[in-house]
Amino acid sequence: MIVIEPKIDNSLIQTDSSTQVPSGAGILMLRTYREVLPRVRKYLELWRQEAEIIPNSELRKQALLSIESKAFHCEGGSIYGLLAQDQIEPTIRFIVAYQTICDYLDNLCDRSTSLDPRDFHTLHQACIHALTPDANCINYYQFRQEQDDGGYLMKLVQTCQEVLKYLPSYRIVAPCLYELADYYCDLQVHKHVKVQERVARLQAWFKEHRDRLPEMSWYEFSACTGSTLGIFCLVAYAGNPNCSEELATKVKNSYFPWVQGLHILLDYLIDRQEDSIGGDLNFCNYYNSEQEISLRFIYFLKEADRAVAQLPHRHFHRTINRALLGVYLADPKVKAQKNVKIIARKILLSCGVTAFFFLYNGLIMARIRCR
Repeated sequence: MIVIEPKIDNSLIQTDSSTQVPSGAGILMLRTYREVLPRVRKYLELWRQEAEIIPNSELRKQALLSIESKAFHCEGGSIYGLLAQDQIEPTIRFIVAYQTICDYLDNLCDRSTSLDPRDFHTLHQACIHALTPDANCINYYQFRQEQDDGGYLMKLVQTCQEVLKYLPSYRIVAPCLYELADYYCDLQVHKHVKVQERVARLQAWFKEHRDRLPEMSWYEFSACTGSTLGIFCLVAYAGNPNCSEELATKVKNSYFPWVQGLHILLDYLIDRQEDSIGGDLNFCNYYNSEQEISLRFIYFLKEADRAVAQLPHRHFHRTINRALLGVYLADPKVKAQKNVKIIARKILLSCGVTAFFFLYNGLIMARIRCR
């Protein structure tokens, strides 16, 4: 069978070291172990130390829990540091700080002492300010009981600002960063309000955007907005002085909705049992059947592959799509849920050996974390 590769416009980004971006699964994992994970652990340890001295006990608890239980978010997102090539250090510094903001705020909202939309909106202004080098921090806790975090959230925001300030193409990618962040922040407000209001708010929000979206349901749209991968990819490319507006737009349109949707739907799939026990909203519960879940996930994967084919380093991006499958479906929570295990097998069988390679590596990483 003859495979015709899509034609790529290399003028979108010019670099003398494009071969430094890994494209195969083996070299990607090798460089992740050698170059990515040590940096992630270094920065996470610094933030853990900051979290330990938060004065308010509830804020301290949620900050530490977000680092301890969601470190793999930073590990996975920081793979985009490899895309930044010689800007890998500041890119990973940004990714760890930004993802730590998101995970911390998600914990505060999920296990909240508040159900006030103003509170969730104000908390998530931190996500917008983190993308704005000249923004002044505010009291992000002004609509909640807990107040004193000892400057923890402000330091996270300022760390992101410091990195972006010195990236040569930040101004080029900024509009796309804000668009993706706005989606993310709106989702966090709508999905954390009173239980009886959540679905109606999310459906109304979907209707506002439906005309600009491919065919999908309201819950799939919501999932697509809940990922930070597009932001990380844009920041990685912003380290290159030749990054163009055209490339920034292509990255945004490739990652949103398809790659981000694949990412978050996988996250919800493995959390079905956990969310059911905790009474949390889970978008996978709105599909009509297990068969529909399998078919839609496979469709999202195919569309994600098609979307990233237009990007430079397309093999890197395509490999990331399979890495998402392997890493998430290696989670111990999959094995504990028979229906999820069946779905996972169908999805993995649809995309070849690369996803199984990442599944194996994901299992190894899960064992390492448990030690």
